[in-house]
Amino acid sequence: MADYLYSEDHEWILRENNRVKVGISEFAQVELGDIAFVELPEVGKLVKRGEAVCSIDSLKSTSEIYAPVSGTVVRINEALTDEKSSSIINQDPLGRGWLFILEMSNPEEIDGLLTREAYERYLESG
Repeated sequence: MADYLYSEDHEWILRENNRVKVGISEFAQVELGDIAFVELPEVGKLVKRGEAVCSIDSLKSTSEIYAPVSGTVVRINEALTDEKSSSIINQDPLGRGWLFILEMSNPEEIDGLLTREAYERYLESG
């Protein structure tokens, strides 16, 4: 199984060298409910850890998605660019429902993220 790391804002990352794939956790997609639209960031956008990068609109609400680490957006999930396909996030939030890929500017920031076990404890603590 892949080594996902999580933020307390319910984003996950998968690291490959100096890049990370970013998405939302299973918990986050359940909380959001049926996803209607994803506003993805522009490729080339510079982001700082904790900064809003994009947003997800569901039938319940709109949620900001925050950068789990600082870096530059180098790729977006083109499969999510039309409204009909945004439900991929509900179907497979930890796989095909990824949002964007960042080229990290400060890889040490990964140390502040949670392992799957720590994230599950965080959720249980309310």
